[in-house]
Amino acid sequence: MMGAMSIGSSIVILQNGAVNLVGNDKNYVWLSKKKTKCLMYCLSEGNVGGHNGVASILTKRSALVNADPGTVLLDSENLVLAPNGNVNDQDLVTYNGAQNGSVMNVNGDGIGIVNILRGKRLFVTGATGFLGKVFIEKMLRTVPDVGKIYILIKAKNKDAAMDRLKNEIINAELFKSLQQAYGKSYQSFMLSKLVPVTGNVCESNLGLDEETVDEIAKDLDIIVNSAANTTFDERYDVALDINTGGPSRIMSFAKQCKKLKLFLHVSTAYVNGQRQGRIMEKPFNVGESIAWESLRYGNHMPKLNVEDEIKMLLELKKSWGENALAQELKELGLERAKLYGWQDTYVFTKAMGEMMIDKMRGDIPVVIIRPSVIESTYKEPFPGWMEGNRMMDPIVLYYGKGQLSGFLVDPNGVLDVVPADMVVNAIMAAMAKHAASGKTKENYIYQIASSVVNPLVFKDLARLLYEHFHTSPCLDLKGRPVRVPIMQLYRSMEEFSAHIWKDAVNKSQSIASPSTNKDKLSLKIENICKKSVEQAKYLASIYEPYTFYGGRFDNSNTQKLLGIMSEEERKTFGFDVGKIDWRDYISNVHIPGLRRHVMKGR
Repeated sequence: MMGAMSIGSSIVILQNGAVNLVGNDKNYVWLSKKKTKCLMYCLSEGNVGGHNGVASILTKRSALVNADPGTVLLDSENLVLAPNGNVNDQDLVTYNGAQNGSVMNVNGDGIGIVNILRGKRLFVTGATGFLGKVFIEKMLRTVPDVGKIYILIKAKNKDAAMDRLKNEIINAELFKSLQQAYGKSYQSFMLSKLVPVTGNVCESNLGLDEETVDEIAKDLDIIVNSAANTTFDERYDVALDINTGGPSRIMSFAKQCKKLKLFLHVSTAYVNGQRQGRIMEKPFNVGESIAWESLRYGNHMPKLNVEDEIKMLLELKKSWGENALAQELKELGLERAKLYGWQDTYVFTKAMGEMMIDKMRGDIPVVIIRPSVIESTYKEPFPGWMEGNRMMDPIVLYYGKGQLSGFLVDPNGVLDVVPADMVVNAIMAAMAKHAASGKTKENYIYQIASSVVNPLVFKDLARLLYEHFHTSPCLDLKGRPVRVPIMQLYRSMEEFSAHIWKDAVNKSQSIASPSTNKDKLSLKIENICKKSVEQAKYLASIYEPYTFYGGRFDNSNTQKLLGIMSEEERKTFGFDVGKIDWRDYISNVHIPGLRRHVMKGR
């Protein structure tokens, strides 16, 4: 067993019974100077107890994080992290973020976000999506004299594109602050800034004719690509076309923009696949795959060639012909993802999208934003706004409606969540910084994540869900309150399946009519239970890589970006996830927002 414990400002590493005091070693002077306790990762199957702070265990499958709510969050220099596997003393590294106030730019002018973005002309994809709308709203509210914002919209023609712009953006509830501010001139203001462009990221040249390309490209300053298909188990051809082919087509368009100052791509922190431990903010190298990194297959694992992967898919679809089933293409995506070390089709194709951007960029400055799980707005333009079901929301909804009383999850694992408005604030800060600084030699990565600086533990989340729905229950179709039990968290698929079966049997029997033939009833109940179990198991299998995720996303670049902002900028464009009170956010912001905007008040 290997473990670790904190003794004052020192760290004791225990390995096979041996004790090595490294905290006061001359090689770790920074440790001996600190008066507060450190955060440590314990490896293998060890356990940590009695630590008044934050402790983590990373195993091959999961990570344990215990957080004492009364403990002040540790600053960046207190963080000691190590990846899974064998660790020696020299593997200890500091976390060089800009977490504490002493490194903040409290007296300077900061980045100059508003001044830099003033007058800039933007081209935005994915603007009708959840994050895209929050970005457009924040941009127009805080930088009203921004230049034109061209919005790529999939539509039959210009009129249909304009209709989508009005219905999905201009008339959306999210924009009510702007509606109130501009009053009768709101529509004219919005139409003076937003220009719908009929096109599609899945088409050559984005579906634009040469005249349109020339008109947009001649004065464009910044491209923001947030278009994506986020379904974990999407058909491989669909996901590859949007998440991998899309960025490459947009980069081709970018090369026609002679005055372009920045290409900003919204990715996901989970492009890091099945990497474990502390995951740095680094771009992918050509041919790199997670499986190849870990040498899971020894030296026999081929490098990932994106073009070959696309060619393979096209040839396979051609051989299948029109008989290719959607389910087969879904299974193919998951199979290829897992072969190369990613957990699902979504993150695999997003990772390949990053690779294509890096390969094609040339001299174009590129910034890649990698948020973790994006959820409802924290504060702006108002708390709790969201659209559609985000990652954890189907589980929350099923539980609140009494349809799911347990789930497959590591109780001590971490759900890495960030509010949408914080992600947008980070996007705008990074956009301004890099648009003003000129060309970059390589992709600059910002991971917007909470698992290192402010972990939300699953067992704590389950408790918060119970407290909320116990106090404010949902209503069933007859208007009666739905009483939920404490959510059960299962570490194995076998335990979870047994729970689902028992729960399905109890519910089926409770709604059966007394006059029903017993044999028919028994068969009906069995069929219902089988269907329920299979559906729940499939859902759990898709979520399992995330509910047992062993990686923690380093956000040093993001913290440094926050550190160079002025005090006024941090008030307007702040994204310090370390300051989020999860109890308040989950109970008073997110779930009420989910019920209001997705469940429509139930």
